[in-house]
This record gives sequence, structure tokens and C-alpha cells, in this order.
Amino acid sequence: MGWTVHGDGKSITPGEVVAPNERLHWPQTISIGTQHILAMFGSTILVPTLTGFPVTTTLFFTGLATILFLLITAGKVPSYLGSSFALLAPVGATMTSGGGMGPALGGIVMTGALLLLVGAIVQKSGTGWIHALMPPVVMGTIVALIGLNLASATLTPMKTVPLTTFGTVLAIVIATVAFKGLLGRLSILVGLVAGYLLAMIQGQVDFSAVGKAPWIGLPQFATPVFDFSVALMFLPAVFVLVAENIGHVSTVGLMTKTDLSGYNGRALMADGAATVIAGLGGGSATTTYAENIGVMAASRVYSTAAYFVAAIAAMALAFLPKFGALISTIPAGVIGGAGIVLYGMIGIIGARLWIENKVDFQNPINLMTAGSGLIIAIAVTQEISYGPIQLGGIAMGTIATLVVFHVMTTITRLRHHSV
Repeated sequence: MGWTVHGDGKSITPGEVVAPNERLHWPQTISIGTQHILAMFGSTILVPTLTGFPVTTTLFFTGLATILFLLITAGKVPSYLGSSFALLAPVGATMTSGGGMGPALGGIVMTGALLLLVGAIVQKSGTGWIHALMPPVVMGTIVALIGLNLASATLTPMKTVPLTTFGTVLAIVIATVAFKGLLGRLSILVGLVAGYLLAMIQGQVDFSAVGKAPWIGLPQFATPVFDFSVALMFLPAVFVLVAENIGHVSTVGLMTKTDLSGYNGRALMADGAATVIAGLGGGSATTTYAENIGVMAASRVYSTAAYFVAAIAAMALAFLPKFGALISTIPAGVIGGAGIVLYGMIGIIGARLWIENKVDFQNPINLMTAGSGLIIAIAVTQEISYGPIQLGGIAMGTIATLVVFHVMTTITRLRHHSV
């Protein structure tokens, strides 16, 4: 993949942007790539920290996923593929139920394979069928219920280490509004650092593992175990991954004033393939990262060359076991505090989808669709067994959302047709 140099390579022409197939001189490109690393870092390392996956392994696969994504989308859609929060609940449930990483990785692989299939269909037939299957009320509900279902994970740190937990929350929210530019966009990372320091003062950080870890070594790879009884816990996350990818392509297209709708299928296939590869080797599921859109908007640099820099650097960090051990010392209170903010944001993003698409909640179909899905997802905090099938709150809420909407819509149409 080659890039043409934008202008003189040192500055950006007034009123223009550095296009995906362009770049500045390498020192400037590396500088932008470093900003992309910082932007994705907090959220990317938080996912494996929350689930118990090796941080360095996840970093390795996010770098590999980003390169794969850029190649499959022919360098037209600049994006970093970081860790996805959409699979936190099923991965966490599978890990804590005694199954360990194997079945969780199997679920990730199955999710990625389904996303890859969806991408292939979208590339062939467009996105019309997705909008028919998941209109805004359904999409918003599915996104919102994931955040609300995850909320229960923050209860224990709130009860046991409230100072650290709420101190981390306070640091994140203050950093979001107190800082401008890059620091403002790194509020999650700033909050993690502040919460970590607060936990250290209280003696909640154990550095013994850091001293024992070598400086250089291979990431901790693992292999999946396929247990199809947990598939229904994982597969609903595909809906969120579809929404995130299509939303990212649309946003980048608007910012670069380019019609990228023809790349929706490629983006979905790329993320699906990347998630499959990550699951086969021990990494977290991946998704396009909105965090990096802020860097592009601020710098006016949409060059995919900067993303290659970020991807290669992330993969290099994966070979520093001492770094991974340091990340693993983040205490539960800091993780819980970050979870309060992140899970809440996921829930509100779903509500934002309703608002932006002017969903009419005076319509009982929309009201019952959203209400049923949300209540089930909030109520079910542990898997429920129905014979050999286990369903968690996210899976049950997603199924309920789809069934309620389409059953009510179908009956309404038949009634009107008969009249």
C-alpha cells in the first residue's frame, strides 16, 4: 500500500484534510500514530482487564486486526480496531461459570464468523435488510440493554472499595470537561491513572507479579473450545458490531466528504475476520473505535499510514510481559469505577439512537419493544438454563426485542390489510 505525500509533507493545506491514501512526512505521521495509540489504549486494555484475558495478547491482536482491516477495505476506511465491549457480558459469564478462556474464545470465534457472513451478504445486497430487521427502536434497545446488563458488575467494588471506585469515576468525569484537545479525549486513560494512584495510596496495588515478569517474551496465546450451548449468549453481540462498523464508515465518509457506503460490507467482513483470528489465538473481540475519530477530527489527518504506525506499535508492546504484568495490577476499584462510566455510556448511546432517529414512543409497538428488552436484560444477571441452552440477560433481552417488535408489526400489518 502506497501513499502520496500531502502538499509539502509538513503542513496541511488550508481547508483540506490529509486523505486516507495520503500521508505527511514520516516524523509527522509517526506523531499522529502515537496519538492514535493513546486514544485507543485506555478502552483497549480495559476489556481484557475486565474479563481476565492477557492484556498483551489482546494488544497484539488489535494491531493485527487493524492491519487486516486496512488491507480488506483497500485503505479507504481509516480505523483502529480495538477491543469490543459488546462481548463483555458473555465472556465474563463464561469465565466465571468455570468454563475458563476456552469456551469464551469459542464464543468469540463464532461471533466473528457470523459477522463475517453478515458482511459478505451486505457486500452483495446492501444494508437495506439490516435496517428492516433492526430499525432504530430495535438497534437502540439492543445497544442500551448491553450497558444496563453490565451494570451489576460494578456492585462489588462499590461496596468493598468505594473510595477508589467513586474516585476513579470522579477523575474520569472531571478530565472529560477540564481538559481540551488530546487529554480531554483520553479522559478514560486519565481516570485510570488517577484511580490507580488513589488505590496505591490505600495499599490496594500488588507489584509482586511485575518484578517476576521478564522484559521480553511471547504473548500468552490460547486456543478456543467450541461449546455451542453458549452460542446464544455471544451471537446477539453481532447486532452491536454491525451498528458500530456501519456507523464508523458513515462517520468517516461524512468527515472526508466521500461516499464510503460501498465499503460497509468490507468493513464488516474485515472486523469479522479479525475477531475470528483473535478468538483463535486468545485475544478479545475487535471493533472499529470511535475514540480515534476524535484524533482524526482534531488533526485533519485521515491517513491510513498513521494507523499502520499505531498497529505496529501495539503489536510490539505485546512482546513486553512486564508491561502486561503492570496492567494486570490495576485493582478492582479502578476497574469498577471505569465500568460505571463506560457501561453507562453504552446504555445512553442506545438512547441517543432513539433520539437521533426520532423514535415515536407514543407508538405502543416501540414502547413495548424497548421496555420488554430492557427489563429482561436488567433483571437477568446470571445465565438461565433451558435444557441444554444457557441464556444470559443480553441474549434474552435481544431475542425479546426482536420477537416483540416483529410479532407486533406483523400482526398490525395483517390487521390493516384485512380491513
